Amino acid sequence: MPKRVKYRKPHSHPRIKGLAKRGTNIAFGEYALKALEPKWVTARQIEASRVGIGRHLKKGGKLWVRIFPDKAVTKHPAETRMGKGKGAPDHWVAVVKPGRVLFEIEGISRDEAKAALRIAAYKLPIRTKFIAREHL
Repeated sequence: MPKRVKYRKPHSHPRIKGLAKRGTNIAFGEYALKALEPKWVTARQIEASRVGIGRHLKKGGKLWVRIFPDKAVTKHPAETRMGKGKGAPDHWVAVVKPGRVLFEIEGISRDEAKAALRIAAYKLPIRTKFIAREHL
């Protein structure tokens, strides 16, 4: 979750239309995991993926997480009647659009990177693709 935000309860805007405008290329590592579908990815899903990659990497390699959950999702308590305004912030999500790079890795072989990013992909609610940096 962010340290501070301008607005505590943002508008939800449930439609995520279009492709990612930025964060679509590999910027830091050698291999990456790219999103193919639009979806909200929760902070817990991002953390689970990060931990899974970290366990696979052990001490070798370097990992970059290219998404951050900066949108609060509100919820009313269970068994509450309708009305009474907007609920309290419940959890945080990152808005992911198709084409967005989610994770980047370097310092390990291609097969190892593919296996590590597959572990991360299992923990995410979207279809993803393994990509590698093109060398000219």
